[in-house]
Amino acid sequence: MQVEIKIDSAYTEPKLILMTAAMTEEVSHLLKKLSEDVPQIIAGSKDEKIEVLNPEDLIRIYADAGKVFAVTDKGGYALRLRLYELEERLDAGQFVRISNSEIINLRKVGHFDLSFTGTICVSLSNGTTTYVSRRYVSKIKKILGI
Repeated sequence: MQVEIKIDSAYTEPKLILMTAAMTEEVSHLLKKLSEDVPQIIAGSKDEKIEVLNPEDLIRIYADAGKVFAVTDKGGYALRLRLYELEERLDAGQFVRISNSEIINLRKVGHFDLSFTGTICVSLSNGTTTYVSRRYVSKIKKILGI
């Protein structure tokens, strides 16, 4: 994607023009992000305190027993958002859903083990091991270019 910025004092407010040959998933995602009024802050609670979580620090986000949790190097946090809401707020180039109950940060992956039949084992930077469900294996393989 090419980005061009022109500074012109004739414009009193920013104007964005997006030129493309076709409506792609990338263009749709970009338009959705630009038109959102929802703040992209993710807050988690730990020890009766609410902390703003930096997406770069997130290792994994998972649902368990009807609740959603985020794991960072500082520990685990309970979140009030649902997984689909978090998926919308997080950068799709950095975070990927690996099952109906888990999203991982690709930058926090130690390695992927493809030796398991029908699934992929994921080792995360904090030592956690998790698995890609069969439904998401093809998506992960496409991201990895295999």
